[in-house]
Amino acid sequence: MRRALATLAVILPVTAPQAQTAAEPVVRFPSAAALDDVVVTATRLPTPRSQLAGTVQVIDQEVIRRSVAQNVTDLLAENAVGFFSTWTPGQTSLNIRGGASDGQGRDFRSQVLVLINGRRAGTANLSKLSPAEIERIEIVRGPASVVYGSGALGGVINLIMRDGRTSPGGFAELGLGSWGLAEGRARYGTRFTGGDVQGGDVYAGFYGGRRDSYRAGDDGGVQQGTQWNRLGGLAALGIETPIGRIGTSLRTDGIYDAGFRGSGWNTTNREDRSNASADIFLNGATEDGRFRWDGQAYAVRDVDAFRWRSPVQRSAAGLPVPGTDLDNNTRTLDILGLRLQPSMRLWEGADLLVGLDLERSTLRSTRERRGLPGSGITTQVAPMDNDQTDSSAGLYAEISQRLFDNQVTLRGGVRQTWGNTAFDQTPNLPLQRTGSQDYDATTWSIGASYQPVSFLALRANAATGFRAPTATELAADFTALGGGRTFGNPNLNPEQSLQYEVGAAVFLPGLRLDLALFQNTISDRIITRLRPGVANTSDWANNPGDVEVRGLEFQLDGDVARLFGITQFNWRAYANGSWNFDMRDNGASPTANTRNVERMYRYQATIGTTISQPRWDLTLQGVLRGPMYYNTEENLLIPQAEPNREFIHRKGAFWVWNLRGSFQPLPERAPNIRIFGAVTNLLDKNYHPIFIATASEPFLGDARFANGGRGNSAPGREFIGGLRFTF
Repeated sequence: MRRALATLAVILPVTAPQAQTAAEPVVRFPSAAALDDVVVTATRLPTPRSQLAGTVQVIDQEVIRRSVAQNVTDLLAENAVGFFSTWTPGQTSLNIRGGASDGQGRDFRSQVLVLINGRRAGTANLSKLSPAEIERIEIVRGPASVVYGSGALGGVINLIMRDGRTSPGGFAELGLGSWGLAEGRARYGTRFTGGDVQGGDVYAGFYGGRRDSYRAGDDGGVQQGTQWNRLGGLAALGIETPIGRIGTSLRTDGIYDAGFRGSGWNTTNREDRSNASADIFLNGATEDGRFRWDGQAYAVRDVDAFRWRSPVQRSAAGLPVPGTDLDNNTRTLDILGLRLQPSMRLWEGADLLVGLDLERSTLRSTRERRGLPGSGITTQVAPMDNDQTDSSAGLYAEISQRLFDNQVTLRGGVRQTWGNTAFDQTPNLPLQRTGSQDYDATTWSIGASYQPVSFLALRANAATGFRAPTATELAADFTALGGGRTFGNPNLNPEQSLQYEVGAAVFLPGLRLDLALFQNTISDRIITRLRPGVANTSDWANNPGDVEVRGLEFQLDGDVARLFGITQFNWRAYANGSWNFDMRDNGASPTANTRNVERMYRYQATIGTTISQPRWDLTLQGVLRGPMYYNTEENLLIPQAEPNREFIHRKGAFWVWNLRGSFQPLPERAPNIRIFGAVTNLLDKNYHPIFIATASEPFLGDARFANGGRGNSAPGREFIGGLRFTF
């Protein structure tokens, strides 16, 4: 290992730089039914999917255009990417192959790495992000690549943003819908030549929206406290120079004044969550393409501002007592990062990518709490997160070798990550253990793909991942909104994962089928454990047993009209899904009623079909949300809803159906105007993917702790319509 790292240290300064970043594909990508998509996230180099050793799922521009999803979470859920725990309109956690993100979207506590343009997004909360400025999403399942550091145990989600090359021309859209929904977006991109530069491109896009509190399905009533406002924008500029393309981008994305009902059904909470960033890219290549370079510097600011209150809390005796009239918590994460990734063609069919990642982040939090009369709350408590400064460096290399006329591709890589987590002085935490803790990890990946015939690709891989403990997990002493207290543990081990996978893809004219069989094992998962004999008190701890998930995933996309020789109209059908036939938590409490992994679907799927002609299109989509296990934090009735507070519930499977379409009314007089409409939750089902007490009768929650709400349900039947104009 030391010899390999020394070799990398020599190569990095002298290797000539590279032509492309994950954010900037040089071609317009084909639809999902194409023979062989080119993707960039798995290797950070443009690579045909048939030559990858791992599974990549792509949500392309055509899928995004047909969707009326109001955040990235809804868009991914429509495509069966994983399990999403929807806590609020602006907050969601997710689970892919057993790797879960934090329930409050904290980036460094996530086991699924969220990227924007190939670098850390700074948040694991996808609901605060809008799909308005996204050109394409690539999902790498599992820790299948060493080009990413801490956090990629369950997978990587890369949001590739628009620029003037991928989104030329103008676009404007206005949409209206149920519950006061109003959304608008506008963008324009173009390329230019002349002057002192070889050419370039420019792009600008803006969007905004709002919605009132929605109504639950099946006469569930209005869910007060589910309203939101959205605002964001993106500006990008690229210039072609003799040393390559220099690109810059500025973006902001956020959801404001959003409700947060949470486990206590609280109708008065409000949140502002935003994510902003600035990026500078440099990518180029020598004329013969043998040497390439790729550099990226970035700055990210991610802010969560909570205006919460918990008027009724649970006492140590399990009784309702007066709580807080105000509990405001603001968390600000600032990240500065640099990536250098030269690559070179060593010999015919052999490519070497080396990389250096440097990143420094600071997390700062404040909290203000005010108790109600009779609560006994007279002092301030520490924020939900310790103040933290994290510095990390990653050095890695990945080599690929194509053999036998490109039928076989071998891949292997190794990464060494070093880091330091400092426990900075945190407000209202007088007994805090300050200081710092170093960490380092070696991760690797190895795999192969084999294409025996033009329409079939086989693959296999093994890979590892890790996540370092945060300052909060190492040295916390914080009081939760509901009054519970959690302490840090300085002896925590980093989380680690080991994945094995085999897969196959069939590429036929008009048909693509991808199958993957995997096993992902997560060791030393960091969890909270109740402290024996002490009420409402927990400690961070490593899970005493491994989390093991074995499953089968599939992606199917077919041009039905082509397969059956239909020429009068286009007809596409698709399906995505997974079946986790073995999902076992070997560290579950011996008294637990199940060892199934919590907050993870046993199976899920999306099926859909689109029929279209040049002037119109119509899509029917069904989303299957499979059985899920969960030890809810809700205050449920005992024994009517659960036998005890530690009971793990099983939520059954259910379908949600959506209908969408668009129409061009005046093709000759106004060919660029298109009307669109949608009905989501077509059958008006009353459901929620995670909470047990929904807005239905009988009410399964303990009304003494309801804080104004009567259960949590997802939106019922929703009507959306609008107008699109391109120029």
